[in-house]
Amino acid sequence: MIEPRVITGTEAGAPAARPPRPRPFALPVPLAVSAGGVLGALARYGLSLALPHARGAFPWATFLTNVSGCLLIGVLMVLAGEVWAGRRLLRPFLGVGVLGGYTTFSTSVVDVHQAVAAGAPGTALAYLGATVTGALAGVWAGSALTARLLRTRGRRP
Repeated sequence: MIEPRVITGTEAGAPAARPPRPRPFALPVPLAVSAGGVLGALARYGLSLALPHARGAFPWATFLTNVSGCLLIGVLMVLAGEVWAGRRLLRPFLGVGVLGGYTTFSTSVVDVHQAVAAGAPGTALAYLGATVTGALAGVWAGSALTARLLRTRGRRP
């Protein structure tokens, strides 16, 4: 029995495919994330100084930081995808850096724990529910309102 022979592209006259080159370390991306993170953390710290709270009280600074950060993440994702699509460092700088440094969901867990330890489980539960609900609503509202605004201005999201 004769085995069929497959002719490769090289045998047929096509140039041999080169193996993919390893991608070099992209230094601008971690630099953008780092610079943005510093700015976001400074903004969060400033808000915590402006709105301090006692142990067991509702932590308004952390709540407002997380909800406003989520709203801005929703805005950013629509704008980055529709308006500023070709800007390589925009999402790392603003999304991961600034807004990642600004929002602080780990602190919200500490705030819940501190409220329970201070004898305010009702405040802890209310804060936990409001944070999750507010964060999800913030992302949704930011993206929905930005997309709607772009549609009214003639851009398509």
